[in-house]
Amino acid sequence: MIYHPTNTESMMFRNEVAMKKFSDDGIPTKRSPLEVSESSDVVITMLPSSAHVLDVYSGRNGLLGNGGRLGPWLYIDSSTVDPHTSRKISMDMSRCSLNEKKGYAEKPMMMDAPVSGGVPAAEAGTLTFMVGGLEETYIAAKPLLLAMGKKLIYCGGAGNGSAAKLCNNMAMAISMLGVSEAFALGQNLGIKASTLTDIFNCSSARCWSSDTYNPVPGVMAGVPSSRNYDGGFTSKLMAKDLDLAMASASGVGFKCPMGSEALEIYRKLCDEGCEFKDFSCAFGHFYTGKDEK
Repeated sequence: MIYHPTNTESMMFRNEVAMKKFSDDGIPTKRSPLEVSESSDVVITMLPSSAHVLDVYSGRNGLLGNGGRLGPWLYIDSSTVDPHTSRKISMDMSRCSLNEKKGYAEKPMMMDAPVSGGVPAAEAGTLTFMVGGLEETYIAAKPLLLAMGKKLIYCGGAGNGSAAKLCNNMAMAISMLGVSEAFALGQNLGIKASTLTDIFNCSSARCWSSDTYNPVPGVMAGVPSSRNYDGGFTSKLMAKDLDLAMASASGVGFKCPMGSEALEIYRKLCDEGCEFKDFSCAFGHFYTGKDEK
């Protein structure tokens, strides 16, 4: 069952192109989140922002409508949002009830379960899920999650999956910028990026940004840097996730100097027209690194 919103502030607008594509493929579509909820046993959402999640779940014609009496026994939100949003939706869910008992579930269950692995892992069914919520909900949902991913990590209570995802993406951004900076410095010092890659990948600098998602064009095939930074995880999304991480850090009085600097770099990249380029474009567009010949 599909409901596909546009990336707008209000979920009252549907992405009709996406809806038609699914409909043409024989997949049932609905005109509102509430209609999806009324026709489903399990609902999985993956939305662009906290505002979208709040609107789809608690807004007009949202998933939690119908007077709080719900059909689905399980709701999984795989959006990358701040922990406060995940906890609010979980709290709203706790005040709802099931239309009828399903299996051992006496009340509707909610999990925040953002993912890691990107488009390639989604297509291959090898995503990693970072799960927050009641442990009994996690155990009940494991077979469903394992149909979409290969690794599940239970992070604790509601919102902890979202917190883990923000920490992961902040570390990923900082790592990508550090590797890109080192490659660009190496080029300026006369060392080829492919040589540094060989060194990094058998030394203490080895990381995902060097051995799996190398940012230097010409060093690695099949990654965004090999196709003009098209596809992949956009700089705009990275800036959004870093902004969420910094807001969450501020909310608990924790300072993240490296995360804050990373956010400023990705904001600058977006302002300069790279918002839809993969976030590894920092190598070429911020550090002015060169393609490998």
